[in-house]
Amino acid sequence: MDEPQIVRISPAATRSCHRTVALIDRDLVQRKAGDAGRSVRRREIHTFHEGDPDPLQRMLNAIQPGSYIRPHRHLNPPKAESIILLQGVLGYASFTDDGLLDEDSLIVIDNARGVYGCDIRPGVWHTVFAIAPDTVVFEVKPGPYDATVDKGFAPWSPAEGSPESAAFLADLEDRFRRLSGLPARPW
Repeated sequence: MDEPQIVRISPAATRSCHRTVALIDRDLVQRKAGDAGRSVRRREIHTFHEGDPDPLQRMLNAIQPGSYIRPHRHLNPPKAESIILLQGVLGYASFTDDGLLDEDSLIVIDNARGVYGCDIRPGVWHTVFAIAPDTVVFEVKPGPYDATVDKGFAPWSPAEGSPESAAFLADLEDRFRRLSGLPARPW
């Protein structure tokens, strides 16, 4: 097995540059969790695909509590998305077209509970958020990646980095925790 070089490809992402195979091991998962903890966005991506044109996008997504991932959908072109939890605890929520929380869709993705991930159909408004520190997931979706159309952001949700985004996330997580029987949010 070749020793993959890890290179930074943006302020929010790294990539494994491997010829044949790359390990997803404890060291890489911990490294990405640490990178997410130092990031202003409180999350960080690590890609395994060679570039944006790759027909299968494969990545680690490390997320810390308090990171706001704006509700979005993959509609144009339609893309499904699968998420598998490697460590931590992740909350998943979907929404109606007019922005109402779909309370029947809430998933606590937690290996200790026997819930390892989820698969999301194209066109579903959704978001995820870290319930525990150092949450890391393996994410897969079809490529190619084009930042201009990859995600359609929900018009009823605040933009990432806006003053309203922290309150939106706090309210969502508080409702999620209450409806899922989880303890109160510590952050």
